[in-house]
Amino acid sequence: MAVDGRLRAVVALAQAMAAATTPRESWRAAALGACGALSGSFAALSVWERERGRLKVLVNAGERAPDEEEFPESETYPVNRFPEITEFLHERWAGGGEPDAWVETAQGPATPGHGYCHQRVTALRRRGRGCCVVAPIVLHGRAWGELYVARPEGAPVFDREDADFATVLASVVAAGIAQTERLEEVRRLAFTDPLTGLANRRAVDTRLDEALERHRADGSVVSLVVCDVNGLKQVNDTQGHAVGDRLLERFGSVLSLCGAMLPGTLAARLGGDEFCLVTLGPSADEVVDVSDDLCVRAKELELGQGVACGVASTGDPIGEVRSARRLFRLADAAQYRAKAARSPKPVVAGRDGTVMRLADSPPRSAQDRRRFRDARPEAEEEDEPWSEP
Repeated sequence: MAVDGRLRAVVALAQAMAAATTPRESWRAAALGACGALSGSFAALSVWERERGRLKVLVNAGERAPDEEEFPESETYPVNRFPEITEFLHERWAGGGEPDAWVETAQGPATPGHGYCHQRVTALRRRGRGCCVVAPIVLHGRAWGELYVARPEGAPVFDREDADFATVLASVVAAGIAQTERLEEVRRLAFTDPLTGLANRRAVDTRLDEALERHRADGSVVSLVVCDVNGLKQVNDTQGHAVGDRLLERFGSVLSLCGAMLPGTLAARLGGDEFCLVTLGPSADEVVDVSDDLCVRAKELELGQGVACGVASTGDPIGEVRSARRLFRLADAAQYRAKAARSPKPVVAGRDGTVMRLADSPPRSAQDRRRFRDARPEAEEEDEPWSEP
């Protein structure tokens, strides 16, 4: 490829990765861009998982073999089989050198200074590939992983110029990965509660909207569990806010554990002492059973006085749910009912007639909300949701 062509390929790779909005899109853009730039037929991107001592393949792009998935869940290789990632590169960088790519063929290494790697050669032969170029990806001064591009049998073997170009492409990929990681961190912070590490209210609103859209499309059951930690104010007043924060953290862990019993559940802190679970798929009875277990576990915590728990599910007779706001109001009313009645178990909308009436006409003042009452069903669905202060 001419110099101008390679420059255009570098720019195209950088632009494709910059346009990616998720890690998977970024990985695919990196692999496909490098594959095209090097006139390859296949490319893969792998990360070095130091804590597990392995290379994990993130994406396989191009002409994949029958045993290669685009985004494999479990395609990993012990790094001791690929010492160039851990030993050779570390020694070279420690001496002030720069990482560079190398070429291997189905007959053995093609780049001086690289020993025979049985695993790579075997893989090339098994998958009908004649050669590959491997470029280390360096991020924050450390080996992050590798970029791998292959050509089929009979195609021209990569040369030293190709290897040098692969090194340039790997640096562009590293910059793209760094940008993706920064975006992911910003996204994580935007949707995460800093105290508990659970999702926050913004994440809940997003998930509920998506879940209800699915419910309207195919009838999937959507459930919302709202919990209020009892006794937090007393803990704060008598033992200090640091202890109160510890109570919230511990309950957050219990909530996460129970949420894991329901596939695909989002566990979140809404704010203050209020938490919730959002589920899509599990039946109403399954959600109620887990909520019951949650109440038991919360009562066993050393701090606090358990939780007041309310459940609203489209799997129960609660009428049509046209918005997340309506589901929130029902779960909120059930939680309020549980708190007012000091119920040790979850209160479920549709299984307690009082909840439906309360949801349609919630208490309008703090004084009203301290004493449970049946209200007239006057409120419109579009009213703002409310919760116990």
